[in-house]
Amino acid sequence: MENKIVIIRRWTVFFMVSLFLSGLTAMPAETELAWLTGWIGDGTAIGFWLHKVYAALAEANERAPFLAYGYDWLAFAHFMLALLFIGVYRDPVRNKWILEFGMIACWCVVPFAMITGYYRGIPIGWRLIDSMFGVIGLIPLTICYRKVLAMEKQIADQKIVTI
Repeated sequence: MENKIVIIRRWTVFFMVSLFLSGLTAMPAETELAWLTGWIGDGTAIGFWLHKVYAALAEANERAPFLAYGYDWLAFAHFMLALLFIGVYRDPVRNKWILEFGMIACWCVVPFAMITGYYRGIPIGWRLIDSMFGVIGLIPLTICYRKVLAMEKQIADQKIVTI
């Protein structure tokens, strides 16, 4: 059982750090896009798209910088969701619901990106990239969830033996 807890904790920390870093990157979006567009150029489809996004964001930040406050709140949501997983780290069996919540959220990323992206005019390739965050997020959460289910079974088996 100790080995399962170590594995769960490692994957949970990985997931928490990933969520935190993902949120952190939302705040300096204009700076990041300036760097990225300079690095990629605009000779490719993705370069053209990134340049278009950068130009729009730079203009919005110039005319209405308060709109970037939405990015700050996006980052805050990522930070809070990362903190939520402390419960899994501390007691994975009792806080299995957090893993279930995370897996549901990861599954919901795909239809959300596809539907809202369509209506916002986001290219399909970019929506697929966004969807991958949910798909990749499922990997550590599923590993942890399966370990928790195995721990629950082991605990139940031990109770049956001692009765």
